[in-house]
Amino acid sequence: MVFGGVCPSVTSIIAESLQGWNLVQLSFAATTPVLADKKKYPYFFRTVPSDNAVNPAILKLLKHYQWKRVGTLTQDVQRFSEVRNDLTGVLYGEDIEISDTESFSNDPCTSVKKLKGNDVRIILGQFDQNMAAKVFCCAYEENMYGSKYQWIIPGWYESSWWEQVHTEANSSRCLRKNLLAAMEGYIGVDFEPLSSKQIKTISGKTPQQYEREYNNKRSGVGPSKFHGYAYDGIWVIAKTLQRAMETLHASSRHQRIQDFNYTDHTLGRIILNAMNETNFFGVTGQVVFRNGERMGTIKFTQFQDSREVKVGEYNAVADTLEIINDTIRFQGSEPPKDKTIILEQLRKISLPLYSILSALTILGMIMASAFLFFNIKNRNQKLIKMSSPYMNNLIILGGMLSYASIFLFGLDGSFVSEKTFETLCTVRTWILTVGYTTAFGAMFAKTWRVHAIFKNVKMKKKIIKDQKLLVIVGGMLLIDLCILICWQAVDPLRRTVERYSMEPDPAGRDISIRPLLEHCENTHMTIWLGIVYAYKGLLMLFGCFLAWETRNVSIPALNDSKYIGMSVYNVGIMCIIGAAVSFLTRDQPNVQFCIVALVIIFCSTITLCLVFVPKLITLRTNPDAATQNRRFQFTQNQKKEDSKTSTSVTSVNQASTSRLEGLQSENHRLRMKITELDKDLEEVTMQLQDTPEKTTYIKQNHYQELNDILNLGNFTEGTDGGKTILKNHLDQNPQLQWNTTEPSRTCKDPVEDINSPEHIQRRLSLQLPILHHAYLPSIGGVDASCVSPCVSPTASPRHRHVPPSFRVMVSGL
Repeated sequence: MVFGGVCPSVTSIIAESLQGWNLVQLSFAATTPVLADKKKYPYFFRTVPSDNAVNPAILKLLKHYQWKRVGTLTQDVQRFSEVRNDLTGVLYGEDIEISDTESFSNDPCTSVKKLKGNDVRIILGQFDQNMAAKVFCCAYEENMYGSKYQWIIPGWYESSWWEQVHTEANSSRCLRKNLLAAMEGYIGVDFEPLSSKQIKTISGKTPQQYEREYNNKRSGVGPSKFHGYAYDGIWVIAKTLQRAMETLHASSRHQRIQDFNYTDHTLGRIILNAMNETNFFGVTGQVVFRNGERMGTIKFTQFQDSREVKVGEYNAVADTLEIINDTIRFQGSEPPKDKTIILEQLRKISLPLYSILSALTILGMIMASAFLFFNIKNRNQKLIKMSSPYMNNLIILGGMLSYASIFLFGLDGSFVSEKTFETLCTVRTWILTVGYTTAFGAMFAKTWRVHAIFKNVKMKKKIIKDQKLLVIVGGMLLIDLCILICWQAVDPLRRTVERYSMEPDPAGRDISIRPLLEHCENTHMTIWLGIVYAYKGLLMLFGCFLAWETRNVSIPALNDSKYIGMSVYNVGIMCIIGAAVSFLTRDQPNVQFCIVALVIIFCSTITLCLVFVPKLITLRTNPDAATQNRRFQFTQNQKKEDSKTSTSVTSVNQASTSRLEGLQSENHRLRMKITELDKDLEEVTMQLQDTPEKTTYIKQNHYQELNDILNLGNFTEGTDGGKTILKNHLDQNPQLQWNTTEPSRTCKDPVEDINSPEHIQRRLSLQLPILHHAYLPSIGGVDASCVSPCVSPTASPRHRHVPPSFRVMVSGL
């Protein structure tokens, strides 16, 4: 047998040539994986585990910490490349993924950066100690150390290797403290020089006793990590020769070991078989060969506080891993993850926030119920009755539907299932839409009625019943239903999940949070929302127009235009602000729900309070004053277009004032004319009283002229020209021929002639007092209670008196 061989290049040449001499070679220090090829080196054995022997130990460690995703970083040297290739074969089929394989020649930083880019957390390194310092400097620059990363590298470096390599090559690249920070926690894997078990070996000594004896004998010579394997190698040779001798002794050939020659293939095969049967406990552990490879013990060391500490060992014979209690330390609270653990977390609405807003919503619904009770209880009161109690009930119903939608907006995946959430998407949209149209549609219908009644200056009486207003609100709701039904049938709302970028764990765990957020969306969401917003916007503009047109109508029982305008203003501003903030806080469900809920609560509450609180206050404080007819104002603009004239008036109050001033001026003028007529009548009467015997028959046309003169309706209803008939007549006929006789009349019987002086005097005595005392008071003249007219032309009509001697009557009245 041949014992020895340390340098891989020399050992491999010897091992390959020994087959021709039928010699078995046993090495105690050659760890190169190349010698594991039994086709090329069938007679080669070694007591030291090869470099590939660490791969089963690494596999066991990965399984122990459930690391299923790793990356490799290898120096471009044959020794390290072979170990990496063998590791790939070992991990294959073990449900462990090698996500990235990187290699480098001189500068490892590029490869380290690629590993980080591929989210490699567990790095299996194969490089010498000189390159190890460069690797950890690059890891420090890329922040690939600490609680999120685990480096596993060869453990056969020299003691305190980082000190000398940092001084030689890396002093300018990274500081010593940075290098140590990046190295902290790495795990080194190497074969165990001596067994840690206190069991007597084949030599009769325990590994500890052997180590003390070895240290005593080497005196000032430095220790070698292979001395235990050399010691066990001698015992392997002794035991192999002993078994070969026993085999030869038991054979019929009676051949001795001393008869060996280089051409005796039979004896060479006996020795080879005896070597494969080796099995004993030595100072390096259990000595067993499998295909010429030592099944030894692999130790794990960890770099802790600038020193290497043994934390576990792997027994290749039993295929067991033993982690020493409380020795291995990870920089985090737990072992690093093999990749960035993405925990998908649904962003939910906070339960306390939902509870607070729900409580506010319940208070709003209680307030709306109180208004409903007030409206129903006082529906027969004139104030409430004139303000359309049915329309008021619809306003309250719309407000309560809007309140109810808040409960549905707050229900998400934390409260309901995915299928239920998808149903809620449709239900809450319907409820909010119908509630808005019901409330504001009823208010706008009431305002339209006021506009229809007072839109012309003549203020003709118009009766618009509540049934017609209900039809208007029903038409608005019908449009809503058509839009919503088409929306639901063509492109219904569905539950969609939006994924956001990863966030660090707030608790500091080695995981990343990927927020998920539920939305109610469909394919053409923008189009449908545009239709709904356009319709609601037109409805609001129409309400604003009606409120502006009826702003001067001051009958509170009928007109709510001022409050409707305030409601529309508040709702419009809040909706614009709420929509903008809600869009900007789309990824924050708590903020978005809070904004939407507060906007709905504010708009509904303000609207209900503006409509009902003034009525409640008025009814409680002064119910009679609320229904008194007041002066009201109404404005229309005059427009002229293509010979068509449309009448519009200014304020009703201004028109009424102008009309009243005109009537007073006309009344004063008529009073002056009546005074002048009184004088003329007085002159005529005096003439009739002084010469009754000279009075002849008056011509028929003169009687007709007197009829026209004394027809006082001309003073009140005729034109200006007609009002001056009497004056013109007197001017044109200053001297009436009262004594003119008509021959045709003298022949007739005085009794039969109705125009005789006797008949005329009789009629005047009866009719003239009636004229003065009954008719003139109606146009501002003599009071009916006054016994005689007034005497002063400039005095008030109620204080003018005529002479008591006024007795003459005029016919033709």
